Amino acid sequence: MSKGLFVTGTDTGVGKTIVSATLALLLRMRGVNVGVMKPVTSGCREEDGGLVSDDARLLCLAAGVECSADVTPYLLREPLAPAEAARLDGVRIDFIRIKECYQRLAAAHDVVIVEGAGGLMVPLAGGLLVADLVRELDLPLLVVARPNLGTINHTMLTCFAARQMGIQVNGVVVNNYPENPGLAEQGASHQIGALCGAPVLGVWPNHDDCDQIEVVDHLANWLFKQPETTIVLREMGL
Repeated sequence: MSKGLFVTGTDTGVGKTIVSATLALLLRMRGVNVGVMKPVTSGCREEDGGLVSDDARLLCLAAGVECSADVTPYLLREPLAPAEAARLDGVRIDFIRIKECYQRLAAAHDVVIVEGAGGLMVPLAGGLLVADLVRELDLPLLVVARPNLGTINHTMLTCFAARQMGIQVNGVVVNNYPENPGLAEQGASHQIGALCGAPVLGVWPNHDDCDQIEVVDHLANWLFKQPETTIVLREMGL
Protein backbone atom coordinates (compact mmCIF):
# COMPACT_ATOMS: atom_id res chain seq x y z
CA MET A 1 0.00 0.00 0.00
CA SER A 2 1.21 3.48 -0.83
CA LYS A 3 1.80 6.32 1.57
CA GLY A 4 -1.01 8.81 2.05
CA LEU A 5 -1.66 12.20 3.61
CA PHE A 6 -4.97 13.89 4.43
CA VAL A 7 -4.94 17.68 4.08
CA THR A 8 -7.43 19.63 6.18
CA GLY A 9 -7.83 23.29 7.03
CA THR A 10 -8.54 25.34 10.11
CA ASP A 11 -11.46 26.80 8.14
CA THR A 12 -12.80 27.03 4.62
CA GLY A 13 -10.83 29.21 2.23
CA VAL A 14 -7.42 28.83 3.88
CA GLY A 15 -5.83 27.29 0.77
CA LYS A 16 -6.09 23.51 1.22
CA THR A 17 -6.32 22.99 -2.53
CA ILE A 18 -3.27 25.15 -3.26
CA VAL A 19 -1.23 23.31 -0.61
CA SER A 20 -2.43 19.88 -1.77
CA ALA A 21 -1.76 20.66 -5.43
CA THR A 22 1.64 22.16 -4.65
CA LEU A 23 2.66 19.02 -2.76
CA ALA A 24 1.44 16.88 -5.65
CA LEU A 25 3.44 18.87 -8.20
CA LEU A 26 6.50 18.96 -5.94
CA LEU A 27 6.45 15.17 -5.53
CA ARG A 28 5.95 14.75 -9.26
CA MET A 29 8.98 16.99 -9.92
CA ARG A 30 10.96 14.71 -7.60
CA GLY A 31 10.01 11.65 -9.66
CA VAL A 32 7.28 10.30 -7.37
CA ASN A 33 4.20 8.59 -8.81
CA VAL A 34 1.63 10.69 -6.95
CA GLY A 35 -2.14 10.35 -6.85
CA VAL A 36 -4.71 12.82 -5.59
CA MET A 37 -8.23 12.62 -4.24
CA LYS A 38 -11.02 15.04 -3.38
CA PRO A 39 -13.59 12.69 -1.82
CA VAL A 40 -16.39 15.22 -1.41
CA THR A 41 -16.80 18.57 -3.17
CA SER A 42 -19.77 20.87 -2.69
CA GLY A 43 -20.39 23.96 -4.80
CA CYS A 44 -19.54 22.17 -8.05
CA ARG A 45 -20.42 23.75 -11.38
CA GLU A 46 -22.23 22.15 -14.29
CA GLU A 47 -20.34 21.38 -17.47
CA ASP A 48 -21.56 19.30 -20.43
CA GLY A 49 -24.45 17.94 -18.42
CA GLY A 50 -22.36 16.88 -15.41
CA LEU A 51 -20.86 18.35 -12.27
CA VAL A 52 -17.23 19.43 -12.17
CA SER A 53 -14.90 20.16 -9.23
CA ASP A 54 -12.41 22.86 -10.13
CA ASP A 55 -10.44 21.96 -6.99
CA ALA A 56 -10.10 18.35 -8.14
CA ARG A 57 -9.10 19.48 -11.63
CA LEU A 58 -6.30 21.58 -10.18
CA LEU A 59 -5.10 18.64 -8.07
CA CYS A 60 -5.10 16.34 -11.10
CA LEU A 61 -3.32 18.89 -13.28
CA ALA A 62 -0.60 19.20 -10.64
CA ALA A 63 -0.25 15.44 -10.25
CA GLY A 64 -0.45 14.76 -13.99
CA VAL A 65 -3.33 12.29 -13.62
CA GLU A 66 -6.83 11.87 -15.01
CA CYS A 67 -9.68 13.38 -13.00
CA SER A 68 -11.46 10.03 -12.63
CA ALA A 69 -14.49 8.96 -10.64
CA ASP A 70 -12.15 7.54 -8.00
CA VAL A 71 -10.59 11.00 -7.53
CA THR A 72 -14.03 12.62 -7.08
CA PRO A 73 -16.53 10.09 -5.73
CA TYR A 74 -19.01 12.77 -4.62
CA LEU A 75 -19.74 15.96 -6.57
CA LEU A 76 -22.46 18.17 -5.06
CA ARG A 77 -24.16 21.26 -6.45
CA GLU A 78 -24.74 23.67 -3.59
CA PRO A 79 -21.86 25.52 -1.82
CA LEU A 80 -22.92 24.23 1.58
CA ALA A 81 -21.66 21.80 4.20
CA PRO A 82 -21.46 18.46 2.36
CA ALA A 83 -24.14 16.75 4.46
CA GLU A 84 -26.64 19.48 3.55
CA ALA A 85 -25.53 19.72 -0.08
CA ALA A 86 -25.87 15.93 -0.39
CA ARG A 87 -29.37 16.02 1.13
CA LEU A 88 -30.48 18.63 -1.41
CA ASP A 89 -29.05 16.50 -4.24
CA GLY A 90 -30.69 13.34 -2.91
CA VAL A 91 -27.29 11.74 -2.32
CA ARG A 92 -26.04 9.72 0.65
CA ILE A 93 -22.30 9.97 1.23
CA ASP A 94 -20.97 6.46 1.86
CA PHE A 95 -17.59 6.06 3.57
CA ILE A 96 -17.21 2.52 2.21
CA ARG A 97 -17.42 3.84 -1.35
CA ILE A 98 -14.85 6.55 -0.58
CA LYS A 99 -12.51 4.02 1.00
CA GLU A 100 -12.77 1.70 -2.01
CA CYS A 101 -11.90 4.60 -4.31
CA TYR A 102 -8.94 5.51 -2.11
CA GLN A 103 -7.67 1.93 -2.06
CA ARG A 104 -7.71 1.75 -5.86
CA LEU A 105 -5.75 5.01 -6.05
CA ALA A 106 -3.32 3.79 -3.40
CA ALA A 107 -2.70 0.61 -5.38
CA ALA A 108 -1.84 2.67 -8.47
CA HIS A 109 0.40 5.33 -6.89
CA ASP A 110 3.35 5.60 -4.53
CA VAL A 111 1.70 8.46 -2.60
CA VAL A 112 -1.90 9.69 -2.46
CA ILE A 113 -2.77 13.19 -1.25
CA VAL A 114 -6.36 13.47 -0.07
CA GLU A 115 -7.91 16.91 0.33
CA GLY A 116 -10.79 17.27 2.75
CA ALA A 117 -13.79 19.60 2.71
CA GLY A 118 -13.54 22.61 5.01
CA GLY A 119 -12.26 21.63 8.45
CA LEU A 120 -12.27 18.47 10.56
CA MET A 121 -15.68 19.09 12.13
CA VAL A 122 -17.54 19.57 8.85
CA PRO A 123 -20.48 17.10 8.66
CA LEU A 124 -20.45 14.66 5.76
CA ALA A 125 -23.27 12.23 6.45
CA GLY A 126 -25.58 12.05 9.44
CA GLY A 127 -23.39 12.38 12.50
CA LEU A 128 -20.20 11.55 10.60
CA LEU A 129 -17.60 14.28 10.19
CA VAL A 130 -14.54 14.85 8.03
CA ALA A 131 -12.51 13.67 11.03
CA ASP A 132 -14.35 10.34 10.91
CA LEU A 133 -13.36 9.97 7.26
CA VAL A 134 -9.71 10.63 8.15
CA ARG A 135 -9.92 7.82 10.69
CA GLU A 136 -11.69 5.53 8.22
CA LEU A 137 -8.89 6.03 5.69
CA ASP A 138 -6.30 5.69 8.50
CA LEU A 139 -4.24 8.63 7.26
CA PRO A 140 -2.03 11.17 9.05
CA LEU A 141 -3.06 14.80 8.91
CA LEU A 142 -1.54 17.97 7.54
CA VAL A 143 -3.27 21.12 8.80
CA VAL A 144 -3.37 24.23 6.61
CA ALA A 145 -3.71 27.45 8.60
CA ARG A 146 -4.04 31.12 7.73
CA PRO A 147 -1.43 33.58 9.08
CA ASN A 148 -3.56 36.39 10.52
CA LEU A 149 -5.32 37.22 13.78
CA GLY A 150 -7.32 34.30 15.18
CA THR A 151 -5.26 31.59 13.54
CA ILE A 152 -3.58 30.45 16.77
CA ASN A 153 -6.93 29.60 18.33
CA HIS A 154 -8.28 27.91 15.18
CA THR A 155 -5.12 25.87 14.64
CA MET A 156 -4.90 24.77 18.27
CA LEU A 157 -8.55 23.70 18.22
CA THR A 158 -8.03 21.71 15.02
CA CYS A 159 -4.94 19.92 16.34
CA PHE A 160 -6.59 19.27 19.72
CA ALA A 161 -9.72 17.83 18.12
CA ALA A 162 -7.63 15.60 15.85
CA ARG A 163 -5.64 14.18 18.76
CA GLN A 164 -8.81 13.63 20.80
CA MET A 165 -10.14 11.52 17.93
CA GLY A 166 -6.93 9.51 17.62
CA ILE A 167 -5.69 11.19 14.44
CA GLN A 168 -1.96 11.68 13.96
CA VAL A 169 -1.10 15.30 13.11
CA ASN A 170 2.14 15.35 11.11
CA GLY A 171 2.39 19.12 10.93
CA VAL A 172 1.00 22.52 10.03
CA VAL A 173 1.52 24.71 6.96
CA VAL A 174 0.82 28.41 7.43
CA ASN A 175 -0.40 29.53 4.03
CA ASN A 176 -0.76 32.94 2.34
CA TYR A 177 1.84 34.69 4.48
CA PRO A 178 1.85 38.37 3.42
CA GLU A 179 4.86 40.14 1.97
CA ASN A 180 4.52 42.83 4.65
CA PRO A 181 3.26 41.01 7.75
CA GLY A 182 1.71 42.81 10.68
CA LEU A 183 2.38 42.02 14.32
CA ALA A 184 -0.23 39.23 14.38
CA GLU A 185 1.30 37.46 11.38
CA GLN A 186 4.83 37.86 12.68
CA GLY A 187 4.10 36.00 15.90
CA ALA A 188 1.49 33.47 14.83
CA SER A 189 3.74 30.79 13.33
CA HIS A 190 5.98 30.68 16.41
CA GLN A 191 2.98 30.39 18.74
CA ILE A 192 1.40 27.66 16.63
CA GLY A 193 4.62 25.65 16.66
CA ALA A 194 5.02 26.10 20.41
CA LEU A 195 1.43 25.37 21.45
CA CYS A 196 -0.17 22.97 18.96
CA GLY A 197 1.91 19.88 19.62
CA ALA A 198 2.69 19.64 15.89
CA PRO A 199 5.58 21.22 13.99
CA VAL A 200 5.12 24.11 11.59
CA LEU A 201 6.43 22.56 8.37
CA GLY A 202 6.15 25.61 6.20
CA VAL A 203 5.23 29.27 6.01
CA TRP A 204 4.16 29.70 2.40
CA PRO A 205 4.05 33.14 0.78
CA ASN A 206 0.98 34.81 -0.63
CA HIS A 207 0.62 35.02 -4.43
CA ASP A 208 -2.61 36.98 -4.87
CA ASP A 209 -1.40 38.41 -8.17
CA CYS A 210 -1.42 34.98 -9.89
CA ASP A 211 -4.10 32.48 -10.90
CA GLN A 212 -4.20 29.15 -9.09
CA ILE A 213 -2.12 27.21 -11.61
CA GLU A 214 0.59 29.86 -11.48
CA VAL A 215 0.52 29.90 -7.67
CA VAL A 216 1.01 26.13 -7.53
CA ASP A 217 3.84 26.32 -10.06
CA HIS A 218 5.58 29.16 -8.17
CA LEU A 219 5.29 27.40 -4.82
CA ALA A 220 6.41 23.99 -6.10
CA ASN A 221 9.48 25.44 -7.81
CA TRP A 222 10.29 27.53 -4.72
CA LEU A 223 10.10 24.46 -2.49
CA PHE A 224 12.00 22.30 -4.99
CA LYS A 225 15.02 24.59 -4.65
CA GLN A 226 15.09 24.60 -0.85
CA PRO A 227 17.53 22.10 0.69
CA GLU A 228 15.28 21.51 3.70
CA THR A 229 12.36 20.33 1.53
CA THR A 230 13.46 16.68 1.75
CA ILE A 231 13.24 16.85 5.54
CA VAL A 232 9.90 18.66 5.43
CA LEU A 233 8.40 16.02 3.14
CA ARG A 234 9.71 13.29 5.42
CA GLU A 235 8.05 14.96 8.41
CA MET A 236 4.79 15.15 6.46
CA GLY A 237 5.04 11.40 5.88
CA LEU A 238 5.75 11.73 2.17
